[in-house]
Amino acid sequence: MKQQVIRDLQDLRYLEWSRVRKTSGTAGSFLKSQEVSEGKKIYYKLSCYDSEHGVTGHESINEMIVDRLLSVLGIPHLEYQLLHGVVRVDGKEHETWLCASDDFKAPGDSKIALDEYYDLEKLPGESPREFCVRQGWGSYIQEMLLVDYLILNRDRHGANIEILKNRRTGQILPAPLFDHGLSLLYSCHSEAEAQAFDVMADLPVQCFVGSRSARDNLELALAEKSLEPRPLQQRDRAVLFRDLEEALPRVYQDKIWEMIWRRWQVYEDISHHG
Repeated sequence: MKQQVIRDLQDLRYLEWSRVRKTSGTAGSFLKSQEVSEGKKIYYKLSCYDSEHGVTGHESINEMIVDRLLSVLGIPHLEYQLLHGVVRVDGKEHETWLCASDDFKAPGDSKIALDEYYDLEKLPGESPREFCVRQGWGSYIQEMLLVDYLILNRDRHGANIEILKNRRTGQILPAPLFDHGLSLLYSCHSEAEAQAFDVMADLPVQCFVGSRSARDNLELALAEKSLEPRPLQQRDRAVLFRDLEEALPRVYQDKIWEMIWRRWQVYEDISHHG
């Protein structure tokens, strides 16, 4: 089993980075890279980058926090590793935290974004959510909407959900949940902003299978009465933030836990009392 957080500084200056514009419309780019190591493809992702400020934000750290949250809740997902490293971008070196993940495709798998697959296979008048339920992916969508409410994921667009088709078996399934960077306090660039952040605000979100309201999407997930994650408990805070002291200031940790815990209580209240 891989060590989740590598705190010793890694020399990753050999990686070459490609830019992916933020789909949220805010300034900056996400930089992605990949390599093959011991026969396995590894994907790397930086937090937001711009040429003036370098690598900023906590998107890569968010991936680790949400990875751990999903493990606590017993929800299948892509696993991440958080690395402390030196990278080279545009000829300049940056010491930062970045995340790495293995390729989730099995031998024989091909992938397609959900929005593309939906456009190809939908019935007349069928919504994305109705389409997913017809495919037998209702529980997957419920779990995703719950998680996205807990972390206030602002970016679950149609390409952040991928569909895998195995050419050997013909099986078609959604990929494990991945890409949770634009969530939690990603928009807070100072401790003062983090302190002032309203963790219960229902900020506008992108959600291909739901609405612009994360709270409304939670209600949608609970309408089927079959959502049964493992319970979140106060002691799980230590699990979420283990070995992140150097990567994430305590102010952010406190506020992120407040967000997740208070939103979990909303989920429990709705699920138990309607």
